[in-house]
Amino acid sequence: MGITSHSLHSWPSTTTEARALQDELRPRLLLEDQLPTAVRYVAGVDVGFEAQGRITRAAVALLDYPSLTLHEQAIARAPTRFPYVPGLLSFREVPAILAALAQLQTPPDLLLCDGQGIAHPRRLGIAAHLGLLCDLPSIGVAKSRLIGTYEPPGGERGDWSPLLDKGERVGAVLRTRAGVSPLFISPGHRIGLQSSIDWVMRCTTRYRLPETTRWAHRLASGR
Repeated sequence: MGITSHSLHSWPSTTTEARALQDELRPRLLLEDQLPTAVRYVAGVDVGFEAQGRITRAAVALLDYPSLTLHEQAIARAPTRFPYVPGLLSFREVPAILAALAQLQTPPDLLLCDGQGIAHPRRLGIAAHLGLLCDLPSIGVAKSRLIGTYEPPGGERGDWSPLLDKGERVGAVLRTRAGVSPLFISPGHRIGLQSSIDWVMRCTTRYRLPETTRWAHRLASGR
């Protein structure tokens, strides 16, 4: 029951230590498909804050696939122990997320995280970091660009264009709904880019955001 995270590291207290740890963990990522033959449960992960940011509130919404109906949910609160630093958000948010994942009775087959996978300066955004710690396939689903350049994708649902950084394809700019702003998709761990795009589209219905993200955001924000 629940997800037991792997003790890959202790939690750093400084930004210098955190960046060094990202560089150390990056080679462990697997950017090829290692999903179950039949995916039954997909989880959305999101984080909010309470008490002027002193408390991290993490939410996990576990959805049945392919119905995308809510199967289970979990919320965990933990003291916020790391400052807000772009590119280091996983050190601020992941401890509470791990506590929420540990509450689940049913483990997910796939994680969709509100944030980046490898579309990150050191190729270890929150989705990649969380995927490593949980040893689960994970995808970064971000509403805005952190790094990289791209050509705007076509205007129809499912259109996408590559997100490039230093000559490397680190993600995709994906139009999940016609006529609305695209999302920034990048693999986290145990999944490739094309499958990341496909699974985000499978989890997206009539809104811009996938149902996993919508459910998790609702829980994390207390709505």
